[in-house]
Amino acid sequence: MSTPVLRRVVRRETHSPRTVAVFVAVIVLILALAYIGLEIVLYLAAQPALLADPVAGWGWLVGLPTAQPAGLVIAGSVVLAVIGLIFVWLAVMPGRLSKHTLEAGGRAVVVDNGVIASALAQHLSEEIGIARENITVGVGHRSVDVTVRPGAGIPLDKSDVQAAAEAELGTYRLTRPVRTRVRIERPTEKEDEL
Repeated sequence: MSTPVLRRVVRRETHSPRTVAVFVAVIVLILALAYIGLEIVLYLAAQPALLADPVAGWGWLVGLPTAQPAGLVIAGSVVLAVIGLIFVWLAVMPGRLSKHTLEAGGRAVVVDNGVIASALAQHLSEEIGIARENITVGVGHRSVDVTVRPGAGIPLDKSDVQAAAEAELGTYRLTRPVRTRVRIERPTEKEDEL
């Protein structure tokens, strides 16, 4: 990926926008401000408040740090701090989609993790001679998990499966390296009887 435009396109395809988080935050803020504005208008028109009188609410908010149930004030503060940290984290951290990019010279190739998992499972099935339905592959951003259920009496070495998986992943030319974990699940005696 040599050009800035191509890098930008790939980033847009592999990272999720924060549109939903921003939309929710803006809607909540608009509703809160609309409610406060409505309460102020009702107070100025000498009408009864919907939930709380703005002057009484402001007095309660100012007196909150010296309120009697200190534990409740601390718990509420912690909850608000956690919500604030979540919004800051959503604003700062990029959201990643379940996709990987492949090296393809001057072209951009973006592949869904499910496609990589399916192709790797099919290759391992052919390579080690185990039925496709007995191989499960999960692909994440940094790792690939392979689970093989060979059945009773079928010899299978974990290092052979690991080497085959890593060799096949090497042919995919992923731009970010992934760690491969292999598990061999042997059926228990009770499962053999069924």
